[in-house]
Amino acid sequence: MRKIKKIGILSMLVVVLTVTVSFKSDFFEVAKQIEIYTSLFKELNMYYIDEVNPTQLTSDAINNALRNLDPYTRYYDEQAVEDYKIRSRGSYGGIGAISSFYEKELFVREVYEDSPAAKAGLKAGDQIVKINDVWIKDFEGKAISSLLKGLPDTKLSVKIKRNNENYNFDITRKTIEIDPVPFHEMIDEEVGYMAFIKFNKKASKRVKEAYEDLKESGMKKLIIDVRGNPGGLLSEVVKIVNYFVPQNQIVVTTKSKVKKWSATYKTKKEPIDLEMPIVILIDGHSASASEILSGALQDLDRAVIIGERSYGKGLVQRTRKLPYGTQMKLTISKYYTPSGRCIQELDYTNRDRKTGVVPKFDPKSRNMFKTQNGRKVYDGGGVEPDIKMERPKTTIATKALFRSDAIFKYATDYQYKHETIGAIKDFLLTNEEYQSFINYIKTNKTSFKTKAERSFEKSYKVAEKDAYSEDIKLGYDQLVKQIKIKKIEELAVNKQEVLEHISDEILKQYYFKTGVYQHKFTHDSTIKKAAKLLHNTKKYTRILK
Repeated sequence: MRKIKKIGILSMLVVVLTVTVSFKSDFFEVAKQIEIYTSLFKELNMYYIDEVNPTQLTSDAINNALRNLDPYTRYYDEQAVEDYKIRSRGSYGGIGAISSFYEKELFVREVYEDSPAAKAGLKAGDQIVKINDVWIKDFEGKAISSLLKGLPDTKLSVKIKRNNENYNFDITRKTIEIDPVPFHEMIDEEVGYMAFIKFNKKASKRVKEAYEDLKESGMKKLIIDVRGNPGGLLSEVVKIVNYFVPQNQIVVTTKSKVKKWSATYKTKKEPIDLEMPIVILIDGHSASASEILSGALQDLDRAVIIGERSYGKGLVQRTRKLPYGTQMKLTISKYYTPSGRCIQELDYTNRDRKTGVVPKFDPKSRNMFKTQNGRKVYDGGGVEPDIKMERPKTTIATKALFRSDAIFKYATDYQYKHETIGAIKDFLLTNEEYQSFINYIKTNKTSFKTKAERSFEKSYKVAEKDAYSEDIKLGYDQLVKQIKIKKIEELAVNKQEVLEHISDEILKQYYFKTGVYQHKFTHDSTIKKAAKLLHNTKKYTRILK
């Protein structure tokens, strides 16, 4: 017996020693790499022939290293930290406009309704050429837009170019509130609708306010639209789910490498409504907290989900403070809905180190789970809606179009040519307007380029440096021409989706974001389908049972 005890103690000592040595080994490797980088950094700054920007050098080095992990683990310098805080808390000091900086040009992409920018006369499409004494063309880096932000009640002047004419505006900054529920309205006597765009610190409060307002208007059934909602704060989604499910119900579970960061989140309060039929609208841009909301209410058989498969982000991030006001946001855990499924689609752990390709979880090997009522749901690929809205798969060219500035520039040009577009509910784009857009992108400079186009352009520039450009120019021009033809053909596959994006951008420039929601409220086929389902009590109940 004593011998067995000795062997047991020896085994434990071996484990402890192994873990200690392993920890020391890992610590030594980290310290070693830090020392190497520090020495290299000093050598570059002291002896490299040209001036080196230490801040930029560090940012590039860190971001390149993090890029190989996942797209959510990121480094934030001091300015980026402030921007991140603004997005989280839902308010900031500024002029109430979204801007974009590209190739040393700064454009107003969107103006918030009733904001200082709107009241001063700024419009979407305006090119900002000067902020106070700073000329945009002389400024390096995207942080130029931060000059528009500042303490409430401080003033700034901007010089803008609009339709080839120059204008000057004096604007007083105010506290800008980002409303996570910018629109809610009764569809008919029974069905209420709310557009829900962001899980910031005001989200649960605003959802409740919108719900109560609709209830006072006679609402008996509810549509919550989280299409395009990228997510946000985990604490807010738990509060919102709590409105519609019983107290002490599991909403989401997180599992982390660090034990104290693993947690089970349950509803803490009495709900406000357990009976009202609910439909959640999702699409391929509904991510993170939006997927927890729709996934939890689906697993608990509390809502019917309508739309397209969601984004598939089952990862949770947390910020960690770094020296000198910088921060890091890193992925710390995966989350699991009440049924036990993780909806993360991309498998970053098994990224191909040579190609950089991130595999998707195999649809054939997705695990099956069950809702409270025994309905089948699956992991590894976002939230699958109970009722799918079928539309053609978005092509590579269409995705490139939506990432570019082409639709924004076309809408701006449209605004210059049309003084008014009439009533929001009557605004509909025709096939002729689609063709007009196609002609515009064929003849005007935009950033609409596919990955293939960019790759060939890069290769051609290399050929120019090697003095081969004359030999291959004819073949290159023909190849680019064919790619452009194919690109336009691919857009036609998603013609309706493209028209919707153009319509939204035009409406936003005339009637702000509110106009976009009012238009969808009248014409959107998914909203109509949701309302129809809610009026069919038998079908709604059958789906959940």
